[in-house]
Amino acid sequence: MAALMEPHFEALTKGLGGGFGGNLTVVDKVPADMLHLIDPHWYQYPPMNPLWHSILGAWMVILGLISTIGNGCVLLIFTTTKNLRTPSNLFIVNLAFSDFLMMATMSPPMVVNCYYETWHFGPRMCEVYAMLGSLFGCTSIWTMTMIAFDRYNVIVKGLSAKPLTNGGAVLRIAAIWGNALVWTLLPMFGWNRYVPEGNMTACGTDYLSKDLKSRSYIMVYSFFVYTSPLLLIIYSYYYILQAVSAHEKNMREQAKKMNVASLRSSESQQTSAECRLAKVALMTISLWFMAWTPYLIINFAGIFSLAQISPLATIWGSLFAKANAVYNPIIYGISHPKYRQALFKMFPCLTCNDEQYNDNQSAVSGTTAVSDEKA
Repeated sequence: MAALMEPHFEALTKGLGGGFGGNLTVVDKVPADMLHLIDPHWYQYPPMNPLWHSILGAWMVILGLISTIGNGCVLLIFTTTKNLRTPSNLFIVNLAFSDFLMMATMSPPMVVNCYYETWHFGPRMCEVYAMLGSLFGCTSIWTMTMIAFDRYNVIVKGLSAKPLTNGGAVLRIAAIWGNALVWTLLPMFGWNRYVPEGNMTACGTDYLSKDLKSRSYIMVYSFFVYTSPLLLIIYSYYYILQAVSAHEKNMREQAKKMNVASLRSSESQQTSAECRLAKVALMTISLWFMAWTPYLIINFAGIFSLAQISPLATIWGSLFAKANAVYNPIIYGISHPKYRQALFKMFPCLTCNDEQYNDNQSAVSGTTAVSDEKA
């Protein structure tokens, strides 16, 4: 019985793993004008099971709809609601803008390519597609780094901090876009290059070439766009958590001395709100890194030959990376009472109950709160 079942089990395993199509290869459907971009590594793999292309296409449709609607709502609410138009919230608007553009430009082409089971738009659009994905991803992570710095400035430095102004926020946002644009244009001018990924339905950086230009770009880009922001964010939140912990300890000691259960002044309410929003921002950043880490692993596995990369593995990189564009509007929509209040006011059909949100409980930034009080 085992001998009879073995061929069927082998065929099933091969099908689930991506192999499909006998002696054909994953490159066979690639148009002739794209072949010069295909690394010889991919010629050893048979075509992927069409089911994987269907799953990826369906997933991209879902992500695209959720992201464009969610980030579109964030942009609409934060730009049209007066008490949300603050310097700190400009970073949230920029984050939603970059995520919106990511899925608006990434999702439709990939859905079409999944239908054709290969890249369908030619070599130039392959470069543009990969460049835009890198541009918006880099912009998102550095925007979240600026959000962490803003929290650090308000919570750790407190009253001694220099208040963030609209001009200062706009200048930082311009620097973020300029930095991202430089890094993502470099492969267009010869430092590395943009090529089709193993599943042939998306494009990204060349992590299989072993020449110095390709390897050096991957390593330097990873440091400035992945490692550096991560270390800066860890630094910011380490001191944020220290400051919040010290504040809460002092509050408990004061309450004990006054023989009361708790001591909640307006200042402590504001700090508590800051703590909640700091946790939200930390969660958002953690999800971003969870989304992009698979791509980092794939890139380093390629340039250092750490593991055999299959076309199926590159699908998981695409799935996780594109998903980050839907996290931010969901997290901010759930955790930001003033945003929720404005959203329900603009779209009453979304209101589940008649609960009224107290502005004093809003998890807004300290800079926003100070600005509101002055207004």
